[in-house]
Parts: sequence; C-alpha cells; structure tokens
Amino acid sequence: MSLKFITNNQLYSEVIEPVARARSFVWIGTADIKDLHVHKKNKVVSFLSVLNDLTQKNVEIRLLYAKEPGVNFKKSFDQYKLREKIEYQLCPRVHFKQIIIDGTFAYSGSANLTGAGLGIKSDNTRNFEAGLITTNPHLVDVIMRQFDEVWMGKFCKACKRRIFCKDPIL
Repeated sequence: MSLKFITNNQLYSEVIEPVARARSFVWIGTADIKDLHVHKKNKVVSFLSVLNDLTQKNVEIRLLYAKEPGVNFKKSFDQYKLREKIEYQLCPRVHFKQIIIDGTFAYSGSANLTGAGLGIKSDNTRNFEAGLITTNPHLVDVIMRQFDEVWMGKFCKACKRRIFCKDPIL
C-alpha cells in the first residue's frame, strides 16, 4: 500500500489497530482529545492502555494536542502514569490530525483522537470522517516534518496566538 483513502469505521481498523504494533515510536497530533476506547484481548479498554503497553516495550510516544483533554482522559492518563512515560505538548494552533508509526506509516485526515472520530463507536454514532494512510516514504516524511516542526517550536516565536498558550513549547 502506498496511498489509500479511508472513511468512517475503516479509520479504526486501518489507523488505530496498527498503533499497537509499533516498534519504535508513535506520534499523534490532534485538535481534540478524549478517552477513546478500543478492543484489546476481547475487552474494551482505554486507548491509553495501548499506549501504556507500548511504553513497556520502549516505544516512544509523542502526543501533540490543541486543547486540554476532558476529565475521563485525565483519569486514564493518571491511571497509567503516562506523565512519566510519554512526551506531550499542547499547542492551541494544532488542527491537523496525524498518526505516524515508526516513520514508515502515516495517517492524515479529519478524525480527532476521540471515540466518535477514531474509536469503536457504531456506524450510527460515529462522526463522518475521512483521511489518507500511506507507507510512501516521501509522503510519510512530509507528514512527519509538519508534526516535528510544530513539536520543536518552529513557529512559537512569531506566533500571534501565544496568549492562548498555557505552556508554550518555546
């Protein structure tokens, strides 16, 4: 697969399920973030459980998001003690939705890291979402570069929205 357009329920199987198979790193960029749930060994668990499992295998996790997560996300985040295990940053200008796995797979699309966007919601309750997944090295690199430029604070010094930044990257 070089480039594939996916929608709705495909997002869960084609984007979220592969995260659990990461070997080196996972970068997640999202505007909105909630405690989405996933299938794991015949149970339904918080996606943060999957990220926690990855940290136990020394997979590095970066989470870049635009606004403070909700109460349920924070509870799960604290339950798995992820503050000490993953890197995370808030940037109110982030509106892209990206997931990059091991530098060989990338998703870019409309779905936030929420149950209705990428979780296991039913066809009748999930958002109508769309995106592209790719293993094309050039496209993966372009998506990674955008994420990394924001992550490293390339735009912070000239940002006109800095007053909304509770914890500026730079």
